[in-house]
Amino acid sequence: MKSFAQQRPNVLILYTDDLGYGDLSCYGASAIATPNIDYLAANGRQFTDAHCTASTCTPSRFSILSGRYAWRKKGTNILPGNANLVIPTDIMTLPKIFQQAGYLTGAVGKWHLGLGEKFPIDWNHEVKPGPREVGFDYSFIFPATADRTPTVFMENQKVVGLDPQDPIEVSYNKQFAGELTGKQHPEMLKVQSDPHQGHSGHITNGIGRIGFMTGGKRATWTDEELGGHSTQNQLIL
Repeated sequence: MKSFAQQRPNVLILYTDDLGYGDLSCYGASAIATPNIDYLAANGRQFTDAHCTASTCTPSRFSILSGRYAWRKKGTNILPGNANLVIPTDIMTLPKIFQQAGYLTGAVGKWHLGLGEKFPIDWNHEVKPGPREVGFDYSFIFPATADRTPTVFMENQKVVGLDPQDPIEVSYNKQFAGELTGKQHPEMLKVQSDPHQGHSGHITNGIGRIGFMTGGKRATWTDEELGGHSTQNQLIL
């Protein structure tokens, strides 16, 4: 009799955007080495002809989860960090298919598909709809991108480590009173970003971000812990 693992093998999708064909050493990259990915390629299946619906974050993520071309739905461009969920909750999605097959599903890392259905988003309570309503039993995410506000982790759609006495607000239109920004305080930056790319807003961990944010100081992450937290939560799954 086959074991459960043999009947339903674990499935892990490592999804990245802005990754070029020549960025991995198993495809010929020489500037950097990617030994762990090379190991997967050597011991699995390696493709030399592949295509994606978009080369950027939100539209490509929308497509792989929904099975639909992003350009057929309005609002699937690169989203601000305070956007509402762009995947309809009443459609079949990739994680829902896995759920129907008896799997427990989880999403870990960058989300960038929007959260909630009300605007502005109330970050101080559970935000829904989100990953759960799309088909994930568990989620540990940062809402948008590493260079956008809010710079916090969310576990099962709640901000991790949030102090109720220090509520979070996020805006992509105006700076909050008393907020420190990269544009006004470049001397506080440990990484100088091109202001033409929009990285002149809220300062987190000495880095100017896109967008503005106030509150949530105890919940704010540092860039150096992003990889470790994501790996740790993948192991939990």
